[in-house]
Amino acid sequence: MRSLQLSAITVFSMVATATADVTMAAIFSDHAVLQQKETLPVWGWAEPGEEVTISIAQQSQKVKAATDGSWRVDLTKMDAGGPHTLTATGKNTLTISDILIGEVWLGSGQSNMAFSVGQSNHAAQEISSANFPQIRMFHELSKGSKTPQRDAKGKWEICSPSTVAKFSATLYFFGREIHQATKMPVGLIHSSVGGTAIQLWISPSAHEKMPPSQREAVIPPPTPNASPQPKKKGPAKKAPSQDGFLFNAKIAPLVPYAIKGVVWYQGEANTHPGSGFAYRYQLPALINDWRQQWKKELPFIWVQLPQYNRPGNGWCLVREAMLQSLKIPNTGMAITADLGNPTDIHPKDKQPVGHRLALWALHHMYGKKVPATSGPLPAKHEIRNTSIVVTFTHAEGLQAKGGGELKGFLMAGEDKVWHPAQAKIEGQTIIATCPNVARPLALRYSWA
Repeated sequence: MRSLQLSAITVFSMVATATADVTMAAIFSDHAVLQQKETLPVWGWAEPGEEVTISIAQQSQKVKAATDGSWRVDLTKMDAGGPHTLTATGKNTLTISDILIGEVWLGSGQSNMAFSVGQSNHAAQEISSANFPQIRMFHELSKGSKTPQRDAKGKWEICSPSTVAKFSATLYFFGREIHQATKMPVGLIHSSVGGTAIQLWISPSAHEKMPPSQREAVIPPPTPNASPQPKKKGPAKKAPSQDGFLFNAKIAPLVPYAIKGVVWYQGEANTHPGSGFAYRYQLPALINDWRQQWKKELPFIWVQLPQYNRPGNGWCLVREAMLQSLKIPNTGMAITADLGNPTDIHPKDKQPVGHRLALWALHHMYGKKVPATSGPLPAKHEIRNTSIVVTFTHAEGLQAKGGGELKGFLMAGEDKVWHPAQAKIEGQTIIATCPNVARPLALRYSWA
């Protein structure tokens, strides 16, 4: 009996000691990259009321843990460089080594963001040449959660031939160009899950502010010529909402880690019948939500859905929503209508995707001169008799890829029936006509 009591006392003592240890959020781990020239929130946990001292380089701050054990300090801005050592000292001392100060970007979305360097085109060459010790990636490994989680799961890894194969390809190729152009360390936070709809990545509080028609999930299409089914009695049950399921686990714990901006590659899961139209509300909701979470107008760049033969118009509706969302300030889009694989939803050509994302960031965020910041974007249109004239921005030297004829245009009149249209380039405009449409009202490109 006495030995049992002793064991209980010993276990209790061990638990009490563990809870008193000063800890930092998982994002603060060896090889981390902190955002240069911005206030740097650092947070963690300790025994309630415990005084914690946070030190890095030439600065040091003290804070007392709150009643729930949480603490946070905001370090002053630092210039790019390193390595530094970050310490948190209370009753114990926690040391984080090899900290660099540079540019930090968060990459999120679904499977095409998760698609790895090792799966991409020219993988062997990319892996063997990946000697970039100042590029680091944090892989967020948490599963979904019904409630916001306080801490992330993962660690920072230094880019090398032995680690890069599992890096997000899009994010790595993007970050590599930023690093090479700016000569600064680059930190890439990768938090994505394959096959996930955008609703899962918007916080529950933001979802509550959206009308149901704007946030509803995939609506299954009706079965044609189906025999009527007998009605079944019993009470109706509402399926549990999954809204915010991934935000709670994979984004919330990262807030308010200082980041430069966000790279988003998602949309495929929202192209099923009945769901594509709502993306024009969901993408802006996501952007505004994350900006409110970080309390700053984060630059937000996304990847246009590339070529893929998906039945129905959902793919095109999401593409259209992405175009419309460019009205939001400080946003950009990598045009990929000429990339991809019509028969594979996971195209391997991720290098040009990362490159096009980087062009926008290098120009708008770093003031670099680049060949282009976007592919051609429609700016306005005019109906001239039997023609529709569309004027484009980002269209200097506008031409058909490969020098052939323009294809993919459809025109409709008052009857809303779409017919193939002929198109030609004049300067930064495209003039489209169709012999089957006497009074044109609408024009589509690459819709199907």
